[in-house]
Formats: sequence, C-alpha cells, structure tokens
Amino acid sequence: MFKKSFTFAFALLIIASMVLAACQPAQTTPTEAPVVEPTAVEQPTAEVVPTEVPTPEVVQTTRKGGWLDEIVFSVVASDSALTQIEAGAIDIYANGLSSKDLPAIKDAGVSYSTSSGLYYDILYNPAGPEFTDGRFNPFSNRKIREATNWLFDRDYINQEVYAGGGLAKFFAITTQFPDYADLADVARKLESYYAYNFDKAKEVITAEMEGMGATLVDGKWMYKDAPVTLIYIIRNDSDGTRIPIGEYTAAQFEALGFTVDRQMKKGSEASPIWIGSDPVEGQWHLYTAAWSATVLDRDQSNIFQEMYLDSSAQGIPAFLDNVSDPEFKELGDRLATADFATLQERHDMMARALELSLQDSLQVFLIDGKQFTPYANGMVATADLAAGIEGAQIYPYTLRWADQEGGTVRWATQDLFAEPWNPIAGSNWAFDQGAIRATQSGDIMYDPYTGLLWPLRIEKADVVVKEGLPVGKTLDWVNLEFAPEITVPADAWIDWDAANQVFVTVGEKNPEGLTALRKTTLYYPADMFETVKWHDGANLSLADFVFGMIMTFDRAKPESAIYDAQAEPQFLPFQENFRGFKIVSTEPLVIEYYSDTYSLDAELNIPLMFPTYTFGEGSWDTMAVANAAEAGGELAYSVDKALEKEIEQTSFIGGPSLEVLAKYLDQAIADKTIPYAPTMSAYLTADEAVARYEALKAWYGEHNNFMVGTGPYFVDQAFLTEKTLTLKHFEDYPDLADRWSNFGEPKLAVVELDGPGQVKIGEEATFDVFVTFKDAAYPAAEIKQVKFLLYNAQGEIVKVAEAVAVEDGQYSVVLDTATTAALEAGSNKLEVAIVPFTVSQPTFASVEFVTAP
Repeated sequence: MFKKSFTFAFALLIIASMVLAACQPAQTTPTEAPVVEPTAVEQPTAEVVPTEVPTPEVVQTTRKGGWLDEIVFSVVASDSALTQIEAGAIDIYANGLSSKDLPAIKDAGVSYSTSSGLYYDILYNPAGPEFTDGRFNPFSNRKIREATNWLFDRDYINQEVYAGGGLAKFFAITTQFPDYADLADVARKLESYYAYNFDKAKEVITAEMEGMGATLVDGKWMYKDAPVTLIYIIRNDSDGTRIPIGEYTAAQFEALGFTVDRQMKKGSEASPIWIGSDPVEGQWHLYTAAWSATVLDRDQSNIFQEMYLDSSAQGIPAFLDNVSDPEFKELGDRLATADFATLQERHDMMARALELSLQDSLQVFLIDGKQFTPYANGMVATADLAAGIEGAQIYPYTLRWADQEGGTVRWATQDLFAEPWNPIAGSNWAFDQGAIRATQSGDIMYDPYTGLLWPLRIEKADVVVKEGLPVGKTLDWVNLEFAPEITVPADAWIDWDAANQVFVTVGEKNPEGLTALRKTTLYYPADMFETVKWHDGANLSLADFVFGMIMTFDRAKPESAIYDAQAEPQFLPFQENFRGFKIVSTEPLVIEYYSDTYSLDAELNIPLMFPTYTFGEGSWDTMAVANAAEAGGELAYSVDKALEKEIEQTSFIGGPSLEVLAKYLDQAIADKTIPYAPTMSAYLTADEAVARYEALKAWYGEHNNFMVGTGPYFVDQAFLTEKTLTLKHFEDYPDLADRWSNFGEPKLAVVELDGPGQVKIGEEATFDVFVTFKDAAYPAAEIKQVKFLLYNAQGEIVKVAEAVAVEDGQYSVVLDTATTAALEAGSNKLEVAIVPFTVSQPTFASVEFVTAP
C-alpha cells in the first residue's frame, strides 16, 4: 500500500525519511528542541525532556527479546477486519482503517490506536511526450501536472470519502508535522492559489495539450488520430478509500475530454506495473498512491528530493525518469543535504520548495489522513504518532498480551510479499516492512512521540558541529559541542576503489586537507561482539560493519562487479557531502563520522553504522552470497537492473532466488571466499568465513530463507503463494523484553480558541487560547511555539505573529488598533498553531469573527 523509504537518515521511511547502505547519516524524513546555546545561533530551547527516559519502571521480567512466542502474519480484507477481530480469528489489523471506519471501530468495542502519518495522492508517469509505441502521455508536461491541482476538489474528497476526518493536502510535507506549522503562512497562500477551480484547470490543460499537438474532437482529446487514453491504476484493496478517489478523479479527467481506462488492482498486482515496468513502455499513466511516514519527522527538508526528484532514494523508475525544473532540482538536493547556514535560510528554501513542488507535481497530494489500527482488547501495543503500529520501529519491542509473557499474536494486514525482500533495494511496502522491522535492531530507536532518537545498540554519541550552525539538543545521552573548525583525519576513509577493492583515505584523495561541518563519534558496548548474535547463531562482528561501509559505495561504482545505475542518483548527493569515517577503536568499537550534512537536532545527527541497510539487516556472509549472485549475472538487488538484464530480482524470502543463492553459498564454502578480500581479509580469516557460511547454510536448510537479522524475532517460515508468514521469538536477543515498556500516552495538546464574535474596525481585540491535556493546563515550559495567522474577509493572510503566554495553559492573541483598522467589513478568521516540545505533532484551531465599522 505505502512506499516510504527509511532513507538517508531514515527514515526511516521516513520517510519517513536516506540510507544508501549500512552507514548513511540519520537525516530523518521521514523523518525528526534544543537546550544548548553555546553560540549566538537561531535555535529553539526547551526545559523538558520530550518523553521519560525509556527504562522500565513497572514491568519486571527476565525474558529477553520480544514479549511474544510468535507473530503469525496473514492477509485480510479491510472490510472484514473488525468482524474477524470480534470473532477472535485475528488479533490486530495492523494496516489500519481510515477515518470513515472510526464509528464502526467504536461500535465494535475493540481497542485501537490513532496515527497521522498516512497520506494519499495521485502519482503521474513523467515519460514522454510519447511512449515507445507512439502513444501520447500528457503528464510528461509539468504544466499539465501542475494544472491538475485545480482539477481536484480536496474538500469534497475529504467529506465524501473520509467523512471529514482528513485534511486537504497540497504538499509533500505533512500537515500534522512541525515544518507545516513553521510554514503555515506560506502554505495557506499556496493552498488558496491552487484551490479547486475546474475552469482554470481546463484552460491551462487545453492550451498545453494543443501546444503538444493534441486536438479536441467532439469533446474528446485525440493525438495522431487516436483517442488520448489514460491508463489509470486504481488500488481496490487497502482501506478501500482509493476506489472512490480513483472514480472521482477519473471522472474529472473525462470531463476534460480524456478517455480513461480504469484498471482496478490490488497492491501486489499494481506494483509490477507502476514500480516494476519501464515508464517509457507506457503500461500506466497515473496511479492512486498512498504513503506512510515511518517516524514523526521533525525535519522534512529531504522530502522534496525523496518525492519528486531523480535523486530520490525511493529508486522508483518514475521518480528517476522525472525531469524537474533545474531550480527545483538544485534546491531539493541542497535541502536534503542540509546545505543551509541558518534557520531563516532553511525556512526561505523550504518556502520556495513548496512553490516549486506544486509546479512540478510529479505527485499531486490530496489528503492527509488519520489511520486507526484496531486490535483485540487485552493487547498492549505502542503506536508511533505518525507511523501507527505497523510502521513503528518500536512495536516489536512492546507488542504483547497484558500481564502475560509469551503467547501468539495473529497479525493481519492488507497484503504480503508485494515485492522481493532484500536489504538493498527490496520491498518497501508498509505491510512487508512491518514484518521485516521485527527481524532487525540497529544503532538507535526512534521515539514514537517526538521523532528524536534513543540509543538502541550504541551506548552514547558525541556530536561536534561548526560554530554558528543552528543545532541544539534535548536528551542527555548525546553530548553536543561546537568548534571553530573540524578537521578530518588524513587516515579516515572517504571513498572506495572498486577496481582494487580498497578504501581511499582522506589523505590520498585530499592531500591538501579536509574539513567538515559535523563530526559524530559513536560508542558501542564493550561486549557487543559477544552478546549480539545473528539469527543463525553467528556473533555480530567488526566484519559486518566494514562490509556495510563498503556497500555504501560499491554498487554506485562503474568498476564494481555489482554496479547498478539505479544506485547513482542517490549516491551522488551523499558523496558530495560525505567527509569520511574512521574506526577509532575495535574493543570497544568506536567510530567517527564526518559530514557536511547535519540535522537541527543533535540526536538526529547519528550515522547508521550498524549493518542495517535501506530495507533490512544483512550479515556480511548473506550479503556476500547475494553479491556473488549479482556479479554472476543471475540476480539483481534492484528492480531497474533486473528489468534491464532480464533476470530475477534478489529475494531473501522465497521464489527462484533461493536456489540461486544456495548455489553461490555452496561455492563460497568450497572456495573459502573472503569477499572484498583486499580490505576484508584484515577483519576476517578464511576459516572464520567458512564458519559463517556454514551457519547460514544450516539456517537455510531449517527455515528455507536467507532473512537473517539480529532483531527480537526471526523468520521461521514464509509461504509466498498463501501469503502467510511466521515470526518466532529470538531467545539470544541481548536486551530484556521490558526495556522499552516505559512509553505511555502521548501528550497531544487540546486547543480552545475564544474571543469576540464581532470586532469594531480600528479597535483592539483580544482572543484567548487555552491549551490542555486531559483537562489540565499544558505547562508553558513544554510548549515550543504558539503561532497565529490572521485572515481578512478575502481569505488573505494579513498578519503572522506569536501569541503571548499568560500562564500555564493560556495564551493571548491581541489584535491592535492598527491591525483591525486594516480589515474591511466582513467575516475574518484567526487560526492558531500550537507546537509542543513533548510531542512533535502540532495542534491547529481557528475561530471566525465579523468586523464592522
């Protein structure tokens, strides 16, 4: 259903949001203040920690790993989910239901969680103007794509499809995330400009179609004597809402004179078309897309690159084929790599990117939705405010039955195995990643309420940034310092020589020396290589880390045996800003990471050095076998390369790939293969390599898959045809099951706005803002910002300012005499946005009032 990359800094995903391999910087988009002000920079301050330190207080246990004995996955249609939970056939419908289903969820009396990271849009195929067979594609024209913003009535869709429970959406940034609150005045102006206007859409599209050689004959668009037929892939599964969205938007195109071929398909049927085909083949023109954030994204500056540009870490052919306006391309790439010096510069760049994104409109966003995940009473499940349960990194560590250790949860979702599973460029569908997430661990854990990071496998981190940059911190486990200059050591690794299979040092590539804007030092536990094990019983090793470092570069190097052109667009922006990493110590493991990319929160400046790749974990031996199969021309990680070479896309979970991987595994054992031997032989002996291969072979023999991770659950058996999967408890997981049991209810602000219904022009008017949580005043120390926007009778924003704190839970908005004197007689609106520190989800409220002389 949703594609969201855990990319280049997660997001995670987040996008949710971009990790090219095991060691990209955490830059969240996907994802996401500060208490330190050592220099006079623009940075917010906070006196509170957003959530309690996640150490168990109530639950006590000696159990390690997940709470459950097993999680059994199956596929269930959304329209039967509640009935099946009530009947005891399933325990959770993890994919969630939409706001239109909330009354039914409440009537059923089951438990449920709420999340706000799901959104819906139309994705266009940008190839053309002609496909390879000569058919016409109007969506190769950016102005036609832009004009479709006027074609769709988002308020109508929200009311008719989502029972008014969603929010009209125009941008890739999420309305319920902090960036929207910061940019609300810019966003509202653009939303007004692009509001539903069928006649304007028709005027622009008509002019562009005629300019491209199409003609309108008897009310139907023709091109070279053939009707312009739009192949529309409409999802008919998931929460069911994309059927009416598809029907409505198709009817709008037909009203313009297009012929629409509606093709209703499930996600697994649609994926081979909109993802798995070459856009120039013309197997589709548009698709009812939906995406899900994987974390609460505190900083969505990389979202433009991810959702529009050919440098998108999504790696989807339609993205890679998009030709954006050069200004948008440059701006999106700069934002993704934090190429700004101040918060004001970032704000201005984001504002311009919002405008340019609507002009590009590779995707036309429609609705920011709310998702409700129903589950059986008696189940305990921590939901991420953005990602819900299925998309939450934390769920495998907290999912349980109340007052019980062990047991089974029957997990139902909308689909499984929509794409092959492999850690490099495999399935990123939310339902697949929901299962994959339980098999992996990693360096850090995303806070489900703030989007900040906690240590998961690392112990602590030091972050040093160049003086003057707008970086702050909130949590004590990170040490933040500022320096006038950060010099990168000459022996740090900065590049990879794929031909000779050795790292290139900073001294070799930059003999004149090199500096960086940011340095992060990661400290791992002294006993990590003894206590952390792969599911096949092998110990985690330094070789796993070094292999991950190599994979950051190797696929994007033309000299590599596994070169994939799909890797280059994402790799190049990373390489421009990467300044090196260095293994400072091996016992315990300490790694330094240098970059010119940084996040505004110190906690998010954590590079992903653990061997967790873009779409899953991978031990060095498993990855080496997959690399050998790719180098042998029999498999490919990415769908792009698989299509080009007409070979299978690598799957660790099933299908023809398994026999190929098994063959190369036997060959590795026979040859005692040390992959990338010129480098890896310093961290691995031939005998150690064979021992790892043998453990992997035994695993494959027992479980018939190559999905070997370090997470709290392992893949026992997977059945691709039946679409069922069983995850079982991993007894050798090193952490206690109750480590993350301290997350309680998120402190979402409730806002009431009160004031006069009528204001006399030229006189002062005061409005009161009341902010509460569970009917108690929300402490002012926990509120980052209370911002207000004043709209005049024409709907124009005439003032943007901060409300004044009166006391805990109360703020005042004063419209002075000059402000009201500038208003005309009529109906005006005051809107407030409350941004807490304690949760990274703003709350909006508005009130209308009349002005009169």
